[in-house]
Amino acid sequence: MPETEKVAKIFACSQSVELAESIAKYYGIPLGNVITNKYSDGEFQPSFEESVRGSRVFLIGSTFPNSDNLMEMLLMLDAAKRSSARHITAVIPYFGWARQDRKDKPRVPIAAKMIAKMLETAGATRIITMDLHADQIQGFFEKPVDHLYASTVFLPYLKNLGLDNLTMASPDMGGSKRAYAYSKAMKSDVVICYKQRAKANVISHMELIGDVTGKNVVLVDDLVDTAGTLTHAANLMMERGAKSVRAICTHPVLSGSAYDKIRDSKLEELIVTDSIPLKQKSEKIKLVSCAELFAEVMKAIQTNKSISSKFLM
Repeated sequence: MPETEKVAKIFACSQSVELAESIAKYYGIPLGNVITNKYSDGEFQPSFEESVRGSRVFLIGSTFPNSDNLMEMLLMLDAAKRSSARHITAVIPYFGWARQDRKDKPRVPIAAKMIAKMLETAGATRIITMDLHADQIQGFFEKPVDHLYASTVFLPYLKNLGLDNLTMASPDMGGSKRAYAYSKAMKSDVVICYKQRAKANVISHMELIGDVTGKNVVLVDDLVDTAGTLTHAANLMMERGAKSVRAICTHPVLSGSAYDKIRDSKLEELIVTDSIPLKQKSEKIKLVSCAELFAEVMKAIQTNKSISSKFLM
């Protein structure tokens, strides 16, 4: 049977079951059967309960902390490799530990590089991910990487809002390229926030570069963690005369007091994908699913078709 006619198999890591079920539904096949045995000391062992010999296997799981999520993906990759799967694609909507992509001071690891090597060693023959913290992380892999952009799902939502006097914004200098890409698609202006940190997750100073008076501002970022930068930027823009401020963030890490900060901020809404499951509901948080995007790309890979149309930025 030609390889393109073979039925693919989709399995989920435990942290991404809900997203994987949606992806499998859009793909048109049932989610594969995998169970995880747990020992009393916290050790666990995933097991495929059906044959994967000669198949293309898609393993879906975001690798956000804690480290068990990454470990589960590694163990499932190894299990698929040792079960004679023909192709093993790690579908990682949120590639965790990606903020450690360089040595920004002496005697620290480059975690993103290390994890790339771990995934390949464990058995991944291809990686599909979305909105990496830094595009160049693709270069840490020797295997093919399909780096998707959440703009594919965010731009239609943004256009449907029909905002006038729209201005795209970056909450820091590092995200300026992303904000410019969105502004090009939306034919809007761009402003940028310049921030200085006292330490990780703590802002000592922020300044706005550009005019937001009377503008409907949309902040764009790859992830929102403590929401300190995002809410600080939103409040600053409202003080500078913005008409409204909302934010688009692909990965809702949302740790610590993030939900409280968002609730108490001047943000009108925070638009996120389901790359990471939300810990709680919030009236200000709007979820836009990335399941259909991943399903379409996975199906194109299985049938050896181009996926270039999915790269909007």
